[in-house]
Amino acid sequence: MEIRNVAVIAHVDHGKTTLVDQMLKQSGTLKELVEERVLDSNELERERGITILSKNTAILYKNYKINIIDTPGHADFGGEVERVLKMVDGVLLLVDAQEGVMPQTKFVVKKALEAGLKPIVVLNKVDKPAAEPDRVIDEVFDLFVSFEATDEQLDFPVIYTSAKLGFARYDLEDKNGDLTPLFETIVKHTPPPSGSKEEPLQMQIFTLDYDNYVGRIGIARIFNGEAKRGDEVVLVEQKTGNVQKGRITKLFTFKGLERLEVDRAPAGDIVAVAGFEDVEIGDTIASPENPVPLPPLHIEEPTISVFISVNDSPLAGTEGEHVTATKLKNRLQKEMRTNVAMKFEEIGEGKFKVSGRGELQIAILAETLRREGFEFSISRPEVVVKEEEGEKLEPFELLVVEVPDEYTGAVIEELGRRKGELLSMNKSGDGRTRLEFVIPSRGLIGYRSKFLTDTKGEGIMASSFLDFRKFSGKPYRRKNGAIVSVENGEATAYSLGYIQERGKLFIKPGDKVYRGMVIGEHNREGDLDVNPVRGKKLTNVRAAGSDENVKLAPPVEMSLERALEWIEEDELVEVTPLSIRIRKKFLNPNDRKRYQKRTVS
Repeated sequence: MEIRNVAVIAHVDHGKTTLVDQMLKQSGTLKELVEERVLDSNELERERGITILSKNTAILYKNYKINIIDTPGHADFGGEVERVLKMVDGVLLLVDAQEGVMPQTKFVVKKALEAGLKPIVVLNKVDKPAAEPDRVIDEVFDLFVSFEATDEQLDFPVIYTSAKLGFARYDLEDKNGDLTPLFETIVKHTPPPSGSKEEPLQMQIFTLDYDNYVGRIGIARIFNGEAKRGDEVVLVEQKTGNVQKGRITKLFTFKGLERLEVDRAPAGDIVAVAGFEDVEIGDTIASPENPVPLPPLHIEEPTISVFISVNDSPLAGTEGEHVTATKLKNRLQKEMRTNVAMKFEEIGEGKFKVSGRGELQIAILAETLRREGFEFSISRPEVVVKEEEGEKLEPFELLVVEVPDEYTGAVIEELGRRKGELLSMNKSGDGRTRLEFVIPSRGLIGYRSKFLTDTKGEGIMASSFLDFRKFSGKPYRRKNGAIVSVENGEATAYSLGYIQERGKLFIKPGDKVYRGMVIGEHNREGDLDVNPVRGKKLTNVRAAGSDENVKLAPPVEMSLERALEWIEEDELVEVTPLSIRIRKKFLNPNDRKRYQKRTVS
């Protein structure tokens, strides 16, 4: 049976996972799909409708085994995409036939072309009424040219698909209703894996998994030789170059959603292997006679960092299961072992610095910890600043927004204040305008919720990392101050009725509050200290109308992501399994004043 290894790459929400569903079904590998987007097995992936972790599966078509890796489409998870491209011989570049080339499309195309891969362009969602396939193909061609693609890469095959309806066509005028043209194009245009069965064993780990029975599992591609269960092998560590002896105790290949235990697997196949408890991504498993490591997996540096620390608020330990520094440290260390795009360092007792590729990646980690029963506090995201030849450099991003025409002015004005530089502005003809900006990553912190407000929820925005450039001056800051509690207790409707005249509330009557907790956003600059637990003084006199119920506006729902966007440097988000609270770093008002004087001076 011949092998083909392909990755499916695209911008977020262009239909990768839905297409893989159809490929599994129509190849007969899965007789029926129990649910849609079967590869998005992570709970957060299902809720958010995005792929966070790369997944691999395999389908059988005629005399071919096609290993397929479904990659994330969001720029924050680019680290997953980069290492996957080293494991495949071809890529399906999926592009929405209406939206066309988006920031993450550019990111994944650049990586694929640099890796020397020849993409198969799959124009998806051609059934959309506003689809413009010819325009999008031109955009893709121009993109390839801008990245200096070779003549062979520019001569890419095009397949027109609707993953939702389950068809693929060589030409828009065709009438067939299945994916046969896509399967045929994959086996024809994806080169067979390089490497020789006769050479000594070399396989490289690109993803990690864990099994309660066999321990740590490495997902790897066999570049040379043949992997056999029970064989004596060596592990060459990518980070240190150390070599340790071991044995392949379990060997699995993939079929559909299953792992099949096998005795041997040939060069070119993608397998799961057990036997090394401390295997890391990028490590090479090789024969003892020829322990030569494969080229290291290069991952781009993180651009955003936060501080995660043990929860020390007055409500600490009342809602979570894991509240100690040791448990938090162990869990973060475990995350770093499987997530190569993130970095972690301990900077004090119960305080850790975590760096990643974007706010979403950090928020996903925090949400995962929260669901596992952890309590902790997390700081405002900050950009990672580099220094070269005495000059400060910060990360910049390419930002693409698509908004209804009437909101373009507000978006351009706001992004201008955040140091965004407008590159292009194109009307799409359906009442919407597409804008492209270069903007410091710092300027995007806290912008997503403002963008949704400015565009009445109708705007689409996406960004991807460009490079490090000269520091662009003072960072953007929130205009309005915070409303801060000066007492501990439970908030009363009576008190909140007066406070809501001064801004937007984040809490409701009956919520627990403490001194230094932020309970709302002031409608002016500067913080406002208030007492939200004050009750009405009772008297024997009942004045007409004085005891009517207080009418409160619904509080602003602060999700984890929105809270991280909203807070400033002197504030933290307190995260527990039951609550998301915002607080000041210094709960005592006098300590806060001293801190402010220090930062001003």
